[in-house]
Amino acid sequence: MRLLFLGDIVGRSGRNAVADRLPGLRQAWKLDAVVINGENAAGGFGLTEAIYDDIMAAGADVVTLGNHSFDQREALVFIERAPRLLRPANYPKGTPGRGATLIETRSGARLLVVQVMGRIYMDALDDPFAALERELAACPLGLGADAVIVDVHAEATSEKQALGHFADGRASLVVGTHTHVPTADHQILNHGTAYMSDAGMCGDYDSVLGMDKEEPVRRFVQKTPGLRLEPATGEATLSGIAVETDDRTGLAIRIAPVRVGGRLSQAVPDFW
Repeated sequence: MRLLFLGDIVGRSGRNAVADRLPGLRQAWKLDAVVINGENAAGGFGLTEAIYDDIMAAGADVVTLGNHSFDQREALVFIERAPRLLRPANYPKGTPGRGATLIETRSGARLLVVQVMGRIYMDALDDPFAALERELAACPLGLGADAVIVDVHAEATSEKQALGHFADGRASLVVGTHTHVPTADHQILNHGTAYMSDAGMCGDYDSVLGMDKEEPVRRFVQKTPGLRLEPATGEATLSGIAVETDDRTGLAIRIAPVRVGGRLSQAVPDFW
């Protein structure tokens, strides 16, 4: 199976890059499924239903969220009628929405997508390891699903790596989101799970984490409240990871970083 995961969409620039580039990539690379983190798509904070619909129309199969899941209050309602929109599975019981979904890809294969959120330097949600264990046990790779993607929305690289090893051999891909900077540690772990600590963002890298750089820099220098953070508006880079899985086992056989457009050095898989 050919899988593409794209990191956090930040603002209009990131949305435009997805709309402009994803349809062509999907066709050129003959992708079976695309998962995108969209938690910063609405002005940098959260996701609206209209923007969710636009991301899906551009070619996403599943959209994940994170600590900004409900910054747009309408998400508390529309997430219930969007089965392919995920918030972290370790939110407390009773939180609107879901943390995992099993979809049928365009090729007829079964793909399980799970999101958990870390706890180090983040909101104190329930245990992400227990939540991930629950979802993987309910729909095991090779039995309930032909491939499994886990989005680990977390601040600490150590926690992301620990969750990657925890799921090794039971997921096709464990990939980090939230920090908006693509890491260079993409690899296939010992038991066959593709891993990357952070997919980066779909946003303008002439910025501070996708935000117009003037206000964040001022805050660091002056240490006083100021203007609302606003997304940078330059050309965005699509950042993420491409994975090809073994149709027999669902585990990864090839992995490559993806960086298309914008300021960063370009990177595309050489095996498709």
